[in-house]
Amino acid sequence: MARFTLGSVAGKAALIGALVLGGCGLLPEQIDETTGWNAQRLYSEAKTSMSEGAYDRAIQMFEKLEARYPYGRYAQQAQIEVAYAYYKQDEQALALAAADRFIKLHPNHPNVDYVYYLKGLVNFNEDLGLLAGLSRQDLSERDPKGAHEAFDSFRDLVARFPESRYADDSRARMQYLVNSLAAHEVHVARYYYNRGAYVAAINRAQTAVTNFPQAPANEEALFLLVKSYDALGMAQLRDDADRVMRTNFPDSVYFSGGPESDKPWWQLW
Repeated sequence: MARFTLGSVAGKAALIGALVLGGCGLLPEQIDETTGWNAQRLYSEAKTSMSEGAYDRAIQMFEKLEARYPYGRYAQQAQIEVAYAYYKQDEQALALAAADRFIKLHPNHPNVDYVYYLKGLVNFNEDLGLLAGLSRQDLSERDPKGAHEAFDSFRDLVARFPESRYADDSRARMQYLVNSLAAHEVHVARYYYNRGAYVAAINRAQTAVTNFPQAPANEEALFLLVKSYDALGMAQLRDDADRVMRTNFPDSVYFSGGPESDKPWWQLW
């Protein structure tokens, strides 16, 4: 059996300690260039990085600012800027988390309306129409979760701050989102109708008509109701839906065979 003396154990420990300390000395020192900077300089450097598109560096600067100077206007503004930087980086979850954190910490901040607006923008994805046009994918075919969350954020902004500089744009985006959500329901109804699932098609078309009464997509929703009721042999309901459609859309293209273009609603409307 091996025997270890107190002296040998202590000697080995000292040797290991020396090696560890010596090894640390071999590593290059991490010099923080921001050491000694005040809040104003940190903020200025972070904003410069933002303007240059260096969002990672900007986020690091803003986080250092908040950690070193947690109180005051620079720290609060840094929290907003971090949310925007994550948004520009397409880091949706991080942008929303940063925005929610700011709203929770500063519900009465003069710029909190902008943070609600930013939350809406994160989910809105304003370039979606262009990308869908290039891919030939209808906007209504996409997952509506983001549209619902964007609508909620814009609605909160308009309700809480009706005079905000962002309120008018939020209202316009809300209308766009309503039309998008209605078109999604109609897209699903069309899918069911084409596969002979007429009851399911009726349910989705009715959802569009009931929840989004002013949406352009309701023209097709009513047409699908007429066709689905007809396929099920439900003449009374078919005639009722037909009467509503002719009242609201007397010149509907669906009476003459449907739209001539295969473009999605958001490109036609």
